[in-house]
Amino acid sequence: MQNKGFIRVFSIILTAICLFYLSFTVVGRQYNKKADQYANGDLALKNHYLDSLSTEKVYLNYTLNQVREKEIGLGLDLKGGMNVILEINAAEVLASLANTDDPQFNQALRESVNQNRRGSSSDFISLFQQNYEQINPDGKLANIYSITMPDRVTPNSTNDQVIAVLRAELSSVADNSFNVLATRIDRFGVVAPNIQRLDRAERILVELPGITEPERVRNLLQGSANLEFWKTYNVNELGMYLNELNSRSSEYALAMRTSSMLEPTDSVAEEGLIETEDSLATEDFTELEEEKKVIIDKSFIEYFNEPYFAMSGIGGPVLGTVSKLDTASVNFLLQRYKTLFPADVNFKWGFKAIDQHETYFQLFALKGDGSSRGPALTGDVVTNAKADQGQNGTAWEVSMTMNSAGASRWATITGAEIGNSIAIVLDGYVYSAPRVNDRIEGGRSSISGDFSSQEAQDLENVLKSGKMQAGIRIVQEDVVGPSLGQEAIKDGFISFIIALVVLFIFTMMLYGFVPGTVINVALLLNFFFTLGILAAFQAVLTLPGIAGMILSLAMAVDANVLINERIKEELATGKSLRRALDDGYKNAFSAIFDSNLTTIITGIILVIFGVGAIRGFAVTLIIGIAASFLTAVFITRMFYEFQLSRGKWQNLTFQTHFSRAIYREYAFDFLKNSKNVIIGIAIFVVVSIASLFTLGLNSGIDFTGGRNYIVRFDQPVNTQDVEDALVPYFGESVRVITIGSSNQVRVSTNYMIEEDGTNVEEELRDLLGQGMAEFMTPGMSIDDHIMSSQKVGPSIAEDMLNNAFLSLLIALICMGLYIMFRFNNWGFSMGTVAALAIDAFSVIGLYSLLWRVMPFSMEMDQTFVAAILTIVGYSINDKVVVFDRVREYMTLYPKRGLRELFNDSMNATLARTINTGLSTILVIIVILLLGGDAVRSFVFAMLIGVVVGTITSLFIAAPVAYKIMLKKNKKEIVAA
Repeated sequence: MQNKGFIRVFSIILTAICLFYLSFTVVGRQYNKKADQYANGDLALKNHYLDSLSTEKVYLNYTLNQVREKEIGLGLDLKGGMNVILEINAAEVLASLANTDDPQFNQALRESVNQNRRGSSSDFISLFQQNYEQINPDGKLANIYSITMPDRVTPNSTNDQVIAVLRAELSSVADNSFNVLATRIDRFGVVAPNIQRLDRAERILVELPGITEPERVRNLLQGSANLEFWKTYNVNELGMYLNELNSRSSEYALAMRTSSMLEPTDSVAEEGLIETEDSLATEDFTELEEEKKVIIDKSFIEYFNEPYFAMSGIGGPVLGTVSKLDTASVNFLLQRYKTLFPADVNFKWGFKAIDQHETYFQLFALKGDGSSRGPALTGDVVTNAKADQGQNGTAWEVSMTMNSAGASRWATITGAEIGNSIAIVLDGYVYSAPRVNDRIEGGRSSISGDFSSQEAQDLENVLKSGKMQAGIRIVQEDVVGPSLGQEAIKDGFISFIIALVVLFIFTMMLYGFVPGTVINVALLLNFFFTLGILAAFQAVLTLPGIAGMILSLAMAVDANVLINERIKEELATGKSLRRALDDGYKNAFSAIFDSNLTTIITGIILVIFGVGAIRGFAVTLIIGIAASFLTAVFITRMFYEFQLSRGKWQNLTFQTHFSRAIYREYAFDFLKNSKNVIIGIAIFVVVSIASLFTLGLNSGIDFTGGRNYIVRFDQPVNTQDVEDALVPYFGESVRVITIGSSNQVRVSTNYMIEEDGTNVEEELRDLLGQGMAEFMTPGMSIDDHIMSSQKVGPSIAEDMLNNAFLSLLIALICMGLYIMFRFNNWGFSMGTVAALAIDAFSVIGLYSLLWRVMPFSMEMDQTFVAAILTIVGYSINDKVVVFDRVREYMTLYPKRGLRELFNDSMNATLARTINTGLSTILVIIVILLLGGDAVRSFVFAMLIGVVVGTITSLFIAAPVAYKIMLKKNKKEIVAA
């Protein structure tokens, strides 16, 4: 084997990398286990425990936060939690930038809103441009936007130029919203959240593992950014009040420490330790402390790492710095003794920690303005903000521009507050508190300070967040309960272990103990490398991802089977074992390379066009296929060569009694029998087409829009009874099917799917509760019965449908082009595309015929499309192997007839086809029976695809290629 040294070194390096990254998962899991033991089921306590160690170095000079960032995360389907796609209200952005009452402009906006909510493959700004130019063909958007944005839009700007500016503005709003959401989520205390921008500028994906309060999250995510400008106190003005607070809190802490040493029957109030008129009695305090999870054990000032009087005498609004672990105690004391301070005092925390370990936060004293004692100015007056370096090119500063009303008010505020600070507050946190040096006229301000470039950019985004009050709505939502996630983990783990055992036994039965063990070690290494690479990429493991991993293991068997079958062929010609190994690996290489690459092409298409779990499945599949190529082609060969060099494994035959009993030399005339098979396939196609027109397909909410709720009862229920009970509340839009066990159903409906109110979800759950009251456990609410929920808006649904068909079309084209390029013959390409088209259609047809009778969901959704694309990627392996052998035989036996070449090639590869098909089918059956509801529909489609794909390889792809090549040869003979 050439480059043996390189392969050995590469394998060692890859193993070290995988061990390194997987070690973070092990360490992270250990600390999660400690946190669970400490919290005893309390999520707040768990987060508190992890936060307390977040900046501590716990492993290889990495902090716990860094360790947790590098570990393999569990997806929502395994861990439970919430997945949301948010859409920014682009209409509000365009309207706020225009500031016009032009009726044609407003009509174009309204029609764009309606089209977007019904579902459109175009983004909102494209819809708006189309509608505006249709309503007003001679209209110029520059006439509207040059007034409000003269610096970027001139009266002579074309509509396309204005649209480009609007896209940039919408992208800026999305950036601001992204930052606001990231901050809110970080403050919410979610473990390992994920937030990312999507392809459409106005959409943002948010994944929140472990969430148990979805309604709170909905309100949190859909609230507009709240930017405010506050006057501030100089802490020296509050010295008297702070001293009194410190004195009272010291007494309070002493009372609490004393009360903890008393017998439970003793009364702290009776002992005179707490004045009942302005303090809580012991029992009241205990109740409050249990609710707030706060323990007061020292005075107010003692909670400060650096109190105001120790800060080198510097005046200003900062009371001092407090550890994030003590902020709850400080909040408690400030709330308890708030009557000590003037009524206009407000205390707010700084947004960013001031130390490198992100431990200490500043506390600011703000001064309420006016009779409402609120902010002096709100952020909606800001028209623009920009971070830039000063004139000397070193210090960063942020410039801010306000509208006329804001400029007037700003001049009054800054004129009165010269020498004091103005706090810039977003969502209740102080981002900056610059000092006012002069009265600022004209609404143009410059904020300077010791900013880094990133800090200046962050402040720019904060100021822009108040510029346009663009609302956010949820267009897709998935909520998975933790118990359902634990069941998914259990099902996935069991199916994975059993699938491995089945594969191990099957390979040993085929090739003997030693070759079978080599294959099994390669499979384990494949699994190890796949997990390690996933960890290196900080990927999230989902249930479809586990299915992709298991499927890649089954396909890894394909490469090993192909190699072993070639070795058997070489041994049958009388070659020595060492020579047979060399020739077997060499002759199998091209087929393995081509088949793996074509599957990776399918995976890449899934990554590009898929979202969520489908993309996770595709990434896992690609990594698994790449790992299988390394282990099957190179590492297994090194095993054999190492043992042979030591004089061992000299008598391997790669056969067993089992394989001899079931396999022999084949001599089928596939081309002759293909006519009958083609007739049978034609009949099936006709029946399937008729079924599509009559029975149709069970379209899931991914493609239609709607909501799914998985509901579990204590007792088995009849789905028709449940559906009948819900019809009076939801109309005919409701559908109920059994999911998994007889006491668990899925309720699907598109009722109120176009409504955006914050209370829609609560209203729908109330209707579900009323409709299913007779099936529910007495004393329990509908929320106690709902295991998971899913929402897909119409606009998201249309995008998914378009991407599904586009990805399938691109996959077929890419396969055909690759085969044409690789084999330099369009006959092979046409045969492949024809067979793959039948493979894909067979799944669609059987789903149409069977979806009403099968005991599990058979919906046309994203998973369904992923299954079809995976089938295309898997099925082409058979075609490539057959065509590779045809190409080889055409070189070895140039005088053989074309018909004989094709039949001989298919017979020579038939053992490999049967072995690979059986191994894959065994794995699929294990997953189908034990893998859980989330992947059952997917693997059933895979089962159909494997069976049909094997048939089409032999009776469609090869015969079509043969006919085309035969006609081409005849034309060449006539031409000669």
